[in-house]
Amino acid sequence: MASAELQGKYQKLAQEYSKLRAQNQVLKKGVVDEQANSAALKEQLKMKDQSLRKLQQEMDSLTFRNLQLAKRVELLQDELALSEPRGKKNKKSGDTSSQLSQEQKSVFDEDLQKKIEENERLHIQFFEADEQHKHVEAELRSRLATLETETAQHQAVVDGLTRKYMETIEKLQNDKAKLEVKSQALEKEAKECRLRTEDCQLQLKNLHEDLSGRLEESLSIINEKLKMRDIAGQALAFVQDLVTALLNFHTYTEQRIQIFPVDSAIDTISPLNQKFSQYLHENASYVRPLEEGMLHLFESITEDTVTVLETTVKLKTFSEHLTSYMCFLRKILPYQLKSLEEECESSLCTSALRARNLELSQDMKKMTAVFEKLQTYVSLLALPSTEPDGLLQANFSSVLTNVGAALDGFHDVMKDISKHYSQKATIEHELPTATQKLITTNDCILSSVVALTNGAGKIASFFSNNVDYFIASLSYGPKVASGFISPLSAECMLQYKKKAAAYMKALRKPLSESVPYEEALANRRVLLSSTESREGLAQQVQQSLEKISKLEQEKEHWMLEAQLAKIKLEKENQRIADKLKSTSSGQVAGLAQENASVVNASDQEETAKAVPEPVHSTSVVPDVESREDLIKNHYMARIVELTSQLQLADSKSVHFYAECRALSKRLALAEKSKETLAEEMKVASQNISRLQDELTTTKRSYEGQLSMMSDHLCSMNETLSKQREEIDILKMSSKGNSKKNKSR
Repeated sequence: MASAELQGKYQKLAQEYSKLRAQNQVLKKGVVDEQANSAALKEQLKMKDQSLRKLQQEMDSLTFRNLQLAKRVELLQDELALSEPRGKKNKKSGDTSSQLSQEQKSVFDEDLQKKIEENERLHIQFFEADEQHKHVEAELRSRLATLETETAQHQAVVDGLTRKYMETIEKLQNDKAKLEVKSQALEKEAKECRLRTEDCQLQLKNLHEDLSGRLEESLSIINEKLKMRDIAGQALAFVQDLVTALLNFHTYTEQRIQIFPVDSAIDTISPLNQKFSQYLHENASYVRPLEEGMLHLFESITEDTVTVLETTVKLKTFSEHLTSYMCFLRKILPYQLKSLEEECESSLCTSALRARNLELSQDMKKMTAVFEKLQTYVSLLALPSTEPDGLLQANFSSVLTNVGAALDGFHDVMKDISKHYSQKATIEHELPTATQKLITTNDCILSSVVALTNGAGKIASFFSNNVDYFIASLSYGPKVASGFISPLSAECMLQYKKKAAAYMKALRKPLSESVPYEEALANRRVLLSSTESREGLAQQVQQSLEKISKLEQEKEHWMLEAQLAKIKLEKENQRIADKLKSTSSGQVAGLAQENASVVNASDQEETAKAVPEPVHSTSVVPDVESREDLIKNHYMARIVELTSQLQLADSKSVHFYAECRALSKRLALAEKSKETLAEEMKVASQNISRLQDELTTTKRSYEGQLSMMSDHLCSMNETLSKQREEIDILKMSSKGNSKKNKSR
């Protein structure tokens, strides 16, 4: 704000300065023009003075000449006066002299006439020159007065500008002092900002190095995860091929037992082979889970999980399935060996075929042993996910190496089985009793064995190629520049990461248009109250409907009971009528009337919802009936009172339930608002950090503006000094002009 005010002040001062400078230039030009006019008028005045002096001199000379001529005329008049008496005396002698005097007189008259004319001409010229001089003097005086007035006006303008310049200079000096103080404060602040900037740069450098290291580590982790998922996919494909080959091998082995050495279609096979065939028929329930376990293990390895032995929980499931299949192999191994011995004991078996069967027996034992070994090591690898102390991290590499060795052994065993079974099939095909069914079955078994061999070779080579990577990535422990994190902490970290990703995704969503806060708050209160009242009324209606349905059911029940009672009563009345025919008709009628009143009372009690009125009986014992009516009325009134209390309690419970629900909703909304405020606080902290960065950049820009302002002040000081010099020059020139004008 201070910099903006200063900048505004300096802009105003610059505008005023430009205006004053333009006015100064105009005044300067006017003064120069007036000086030129004054010089021209001075020259004209000088020339007029010179001409006036010449005319004055001529006037003086003419005056002197006129005086001389006047004196001469007087002399001539005196001489004429003297000459007249003489003329009378010397008339004669005077004729000659008169002629001479007449001639002289005529000469004098002519000369006098010329002088008079010249004098008249000179008087006219003098008068004209005098009039012209007076006119020029009047013009010059009026021009001088105008110039003096303009000079006074210019002097007033110059004085006003001088005062304004002085005030501006004082104001600028005060502003300069203030700016110097602010500049010192800003320089101090800039120095502190520089120190902070250096600290921030150092922190930024450290953060950059740290983040670079974390980025490299994250990239390596991402590459490891991608590579681990790729490797898991390859392993899944290999296991699927292996499972398919095992299923085919066991299935075709079962078919072979059914046709060799005895064809089950012709004769009954031995009980051993029947049991062996039964076990082989169950192979899918042991082999298929291997594929499913590997598939679950592959699905558990994602980009968001930490894939190490401590977190691969699905490896335990795969180990259990492998253990189950190993038990299956153990179970069928004795039957398989006995079946081969039975083939050797057959009359169709040659010595070469017997030798191949013995080799296959040894191969089957080796295959079972290899699977037992493989199952043992896989079980060890699955221990860290359930029992972290079950397998030390130092032993991970040795266990993985042994798994690779077991897979290599499995491949070698399958190669031997493929070799020996191929020889066995060739020998059996050469037998004269070999059927086409046997040949086809042997070919299928041989193809499945070849597939098993290829699958085992692929898995063995795959594991041997990646065993170093497994050793490096599956051992969960301290990495470079990072401490040990437990699998549970890693799982929590991944959950928080997902939440953060979901939160950032929600932040990127465009905000929908919303109503003002006050209106939304009022609508919320109305909505909550209406919702609560509506829900409460709905619950009351539901409870009332349930009560009505229960009362309808009870009504139906008691109506049935009343009908049954009526039937019983009619039967009883009939029985009593048949039994007591001898009694008086009045007693029988009274008894029937009493029973009818009881039935009517029961009907009224069951059908009516209000309190029934007491039943008036015409029984022979009115006191008993009145007492029963009183008791019945008392209990009915009590029932009504209890029913009303129950309804009141139900309504209160519904109201309290509605209030509790409203309070729970408000509590949930308060919790949500609390979470929202927590998120807003996080956003506010982020905004604070962002504003701190902006403050740093603003301080840097202020430093640049201060340097520019200091340069601008220097230039303004130079300009003011130049203006002062120009004002002093104008003052001196105006004073000189005023003095000259006054002197003129």
